[in-house]
Amino acid sequence: MVFRRSIYKSPAQLRAMVEPGLITAAALDAARALIRPGVTTAELDAAADALIVARGAESNFKLVRGYRHATCISVNDQVVHGIPGDRVLEAGDIVSIDCGAQYEGWNGDSAITVVVPDPSRPDLVARREELSRVTEASMWAGIAAMATARSLGDVSAAIEDRILGAGVPPEAADGIDHYGILREYVGHGIGRKMHEAPSLFNYRTSDQGPEVRPGLVLAIEPMVTAGGEETFVEDDDWTVTTADGSDGSHWEHSVAVHENGIWVLTAPDGGAAGLEPYGVVPTPLG
Repeated sequence: MVFRRSIYKSPAQLRAMVEPGLITAAALDAARALIRPGVTTAELDAAADALIVARGAESNFKLVRGYRHATCISVNDQVVHGIPGDRVLEAGDIVSIDCGAQYEGWNGDSAITVVVPDPSRPDLVARREELSRVTEASMWAGIAAMATARSLGDVSAAIEDRILGAGVPPEAADGIDHYGILREYVGHGIGRKMHEAPSLFNYRTSDQGPEVRPGLVLAIEPMVTAGGEETFVEDDDWTVTTADGSDGSHWEHSVAVHENGIWVLTAPDGGAAGLEPYGVVPTPLG
């Protein structure tokens, strides 16, 4: 007989996920604080890793077979899974940092996008900041939907609607009429493992998926491009890059549904600021 772990956690298990979420958030803050021209992606990774270790946790990215870093750092046309190394950040770069921590057997997973200031190229910076803004807003739209969603399909629809509703990217190439949504890379459940069932698509599908109810924890992570949706994996076997060279952005939070509402585990305020425009007030886990 095969026993399958439920995708729904108990109240005690949800509470155990608070600390790894906060550690993940702090690690991203440590990396974000270093972002400036001349800094390498390896330096950002080292800052996040040091914070995770200092908080008594371990990098769950390093637990992935064949991966040796605490973060994935993707720059410009790289969307996700970029490997930290000797790449030097330049003014105007759009930088996505994905990070996770495991603490006492439970996991957190989150991602941010930051545009490096460049006063000499305000139009470029504005375009990239708008891409990041649209991606982040779609994440919050999905999180807000979790407060009332009946199934995962409702969350996916909210994410897609926010991205497509943003209109045409500034200076889009001919034939591009909206921001692109990566199809092969999706959100996921999270708990004892960083990646668990169910999958959460960032676009509508015919399958509405599991019920959204107390105990569900999702890593909501839209991955959006300012051009086409086609990507390829670079020769390092990790980095996912746009085929047309358009910029990419990645935002992610781990979110719990509980008896009294929702709580963003990877946000120190539980998601209050991000959810305010949607009229949703997160409720702490009791």
